[in-house]
Amino acid sequence: MINIRTLAALAIVTVSACGAARADSVFAKHEMIAAANPYAAKAGLEILHEGGSAVDAAIAAQMVLTLVEPESSGLGGGAFLVLYDPKTKKVTTFDGRETAPASATSDMFLGPDGKPRPKSQVIPGGLSVGVPGVVAMLEMAHKKYGRLAWAKLFAPAIKLAADGFPVGHKLADTIVEEKDAAQMPDIKHYFYHPDGTPYREGEILKDPALADSLRAIAAHGTEAFYHGAIAAAIVDAVQHAPVNPGGMTLADLANYRAVERDPVCGSYRGNKICSMGPPSSGGIAILQILEMLERFPSSELQPETLSFVHLFAEANRLAFADRAKYLGDPGFVRVPVQGLLDHDYLAGRAKLIDPAHDMGTAQAGTLPNLPFDYAPQRTPQRHGTSHLSVVDKGGEVVSMTTTIESGFGAMVMAKGFLLNNELTDFSLEPTIDGKPVADAPEPGKRPMSAMSPAIVFKPDGQFWIAAGSPGGPVIIPYVAESLSGMIDGGLDPQAATALPHVFNPNAYTMLEQGTSLEELAPKLKAMGHQVVIHSLSSGSQIIQRTKDGYLGGADPRRDGIAIGD
Repeated sequence: MINIRTLAALAIVTVSACGAARADSVFAKHEMIAAANPYAAKAGLEILHEGGSAVDAAIAAQMVLTLVEPESSGLGGGAFLVLYDPKTKKVTTFDGRETAPASATSDMFLGPDGKPRPKSQVIPGGLSVGVPGVVAMLEMAHKKYGRLAWAKLFAPAIKLAADGFPVGHKLADTIVEEKDAAQMPDIKHYFYHPDGTPYREGEILKDPALADSLRAIAAHGTEAFYHGAIAAAIVDAVQHAPVNPGGMTLADLANYRAVERDPVCGSYRGNKICSMGPPSSGGIAILQILEMLERFPSSELQPETLSFVHLFAEANRLAFADRAKYLGDPGFVRVPVQGLLDHDYLAGRAKLIDPAHDMGTAQAGTLPNLPFDYAPQRTPQRHGTSHLSVVDKGGEVVSMTTTIESGFGAMVMAKGFLLNNELTDFSLEPTIDGKPVADAPEPGKRPMSAMSPAIVFKPDGQFWIAAGSPGGPVIIPYVAESLSGMIDGGLDPQAATALPHVFNPNAYTMLEQGTSLEELAPKLKAMGHQVVIHSLSSGSQIIQRTKDGYLGGADPRRDGIAIGD
């Protein structure tokens, strides 16, 4: 069996043979998928070859990601899916975000002193596990947009889980990096040999328990996941976790519902951008960042320049200030979507950006006619997430971001897959300075997310770009930066995925370690920025339509590929 890197190289050679590659992007004439692991991309392409839709391919890829990239996504987590239907020319979104169980309380993450417990203390175990949503979401999308039989989409993942796959570079590194995870019995049992050594890159790893779960879901759909043996195993794993047991019940699983929602859309340089709305904060924040940047000419927003890094960081500050105060689950709080995306409001916010100097901590904007006054939350999210983009022969487009929140999620497994720790995406502080926080935990509530799957259309209305990335709250600047790079800088997808990153969560300006941006640090400091140099590991997967077909790019920071024909 060949290793993952060889498969990736062969995949690119195969695709290039179908059409000339431009720059480092992969070219395909008719259909394409870009995913964070070659086996997932290959499974999706197989489904496309058999006449499957973009949704069908995304389902097949997600099932394989559960196996080959388990530290980042899977059956035990959630996802957001943005879809363009070429028949109706409409964009819709599917919300598979996890929900808090009925046992959740606003103070569930506070210690005896009334202060938030450190995340490192509350993440392992069952307390942080939300009711998984990805299976319900994918079944909902399949019923409307699938073309092949549901069961057929599981075949590639079932075979890989039963026969085994060679551990990829990213998974091998994560096993070693997440040393604390090895203290959890499920992690130690599955990702380590009996002698205590971790699985290494290229070693064959099998998951027969996952193969059984996939067979059951393939045969019986969501009924097999949210009821019966799989549901019972999830509840048992949560309630009897070795640390931080939780209160999830069978009723919590039985009551889960995915939701189809309208997208949030805006414009940038005449292009229409659609993404995920609340409970994601990502779509709104990306649209805010780009519209505020539109005040400045593209010449000042060229990738890797001082002017871009400064202006982009300032727009980040303003968007993250609004995000912290106003965003949450629309089923529980009134999210002022129209106000946050109002053109005049954003024009006023953009005027706060000084082209020559950092503004310091930004305050959330004042929106009229709001009957509430939430306090900005202070808790940033971690990440254990993946993204895939797909276009089928009929022009259906899927941009999907999928997650279990932190690396290895809650570090407990059920029936062969890891469970998420998504409840720590809530604000760990339910009140700040005497005011409630919009994203505080409540039973049945969906925690705010930064996941930002996006689809972009040219001014003539034609599909142009499908993009997204993992990265916790940094997803927002990752996606916004890649879109600016393509729109303002003329980059192709592969170049956009490889851009060095800048991020400002309304505090410090973080520059990606080991990139050209480090050289800008002295000048940024002179402009007033507090600069931090740090690794910023994205995982962007981008597809771009051209007059001849499609170009695809996969983030070089991960194992992924773009592949098509």
